[in-house]
Order: sequence, then structure tokens, then C-alpha cells
Amino acid sequence: MKILVVDHETSARERLRQLLAETEGDHELAGEACNGLEAIERCRRQPIDLVLLDLQIPGLDGLQTAARLATLERPPRVVLMTPGERARGGELLAPPAVLERLDKPVEGERLEAVLRRSQGLAWGRQAANRPSWPGGSEERRSEISAPYRGSVVRVAVRDVVYLQAEHKYVTVYHAEGQLLVDESLRSFEREFPELFLRIHRNALVARTRLEGLEKRPDGSTVARLRDRPERLTVSRRHLAQIRRWLRAGP
Repeated sequence: MKILVVDHETSARERLRQLLAETEGDHELAGEACNGLEAIERCRRQPIDLVLLDLQIPGLDGLQTAARLATLERPPRVVLMTPGERARGGELLAPPAVLERLDKPVEGERLEAVLRRSQGLAWGRQAANRPSWPGGSEERRSEISAPYRGSVVRVAVRDVVYLQAEHKYVTVYHAEGQLLVDESLRSFEREFPELFLRIHRNALVARTRLEGLEKRPDGSTVARLRDRPERLTVSRRHLAQIRRWLRAGP
């Protein structure tokens, strides 16, 4: 069993490296990563069976990284390492990709038990039979999460009004404010094709919130949103599709 350790703290990675070396079993440390994107890329490039993944890594947090790992052609098992009080308090809603959790700091006996259970699972067969987005609703998120000031903020997908891309980040505008996530618009478009409509290369709008179109004096077209003051630019490329959808009705 090839294991990838993902933690932004050097001392934490060193501890896990030592614990894995001291733990008996048919496993080996295949590599280390300090953030979610690096972990995803490593799992794409090499066969990884198990990822020991810290919840509070920078950029994509542990939950977001686990969700991305689940979409890989050969998804690894994921063990999420969390602060002990959070795991015990039941605050954490882990995605289906997460096998189980480990309290931090990780203890040797607990790690050994997790490795034994992981070794015994026929994960490859389960993953092959699992539906993939967008056809399998079981795999889709009901919430969008992002790290904020040391914790994780979650927004229900049904509360999202629109999403806008800027540089490598996407801002999720929802009923109560906004959330910055390290994902692409394309990933949201593929995961929720029936919920969001692309109006521009940098914007998706919730279909239930798209109220109509307005023509500007300069000839451009903007989208009018239900219960929102914003007017979002609509590109010519997507204008015909949006008009057809508005004529057809939600």
C-alpha cells in the first residue's frame, strides 16, 4: 500500500514519516506534499493507495482536496487528519471520499489501526462501481466549503446566486455574502449542469436566479438577477443559449 502524506507543517510530516516507519504492515511512504494541489498532482502522476490528509492545509483545504481526489481516474483512499476537538464535536461533515479521520497529533496505535482497516478494503472495486459527476448525485456536494481564519466556512449549493472567476480563484456569491474558493468555473459547470448557466467565460449564474436580460446603450447585454442589484455582463458567445433558456422557462 503506497501512502502519500499531506501536511503544510514540516514537523507533522516528519512525525508521520517516523510513525509509518515504526508501524508494521505491507505499506510504504510514496511521497509527501504540503498543499492540496500538489497532492492531487502527485496522485495523478503515480499510483497512490492512501492519502493521510491534513484538514487545515493552505489553499484547497482537506475537504476540497478529498473531493477532487475522488474524481481521479484511480481515486485513493483518504484519511482526514483533524484537530481532536473538532472530530469529537461532530462539526465536520466529510465528503464520501473520506474513509475516516485521525485526531491530531496522530498517535501510533491509532494510525496502525487505520492502516489495517485500509489495507483490508477492496477500494478499487468500489471506486469502479461508483457513479461519477454529473450523472451520480450521490457523489455531488450539497455544500461548497473554503478555509477562513482557521476554520471551514460552508455554503449550501442551493443558496449560491452566481460564481465569478478572477485569476485562479472563484468567488461564490450567495444569499448571505461571498466565499473565495480555489476551484475552476468549469468544475462547477460539470458538477452542477442543471443548476448553473454560463453567461460569460468568467461567470456562472444559478438558473433559478436569472430573471432576464437588459440591453445597454453601448450595445452590450447584461443579466438581471432575481432579488439582486448586480448586472452581470453576458458574452455574445452565450447570448443565444441564454435567450433560448429564458424563452423555454425554468
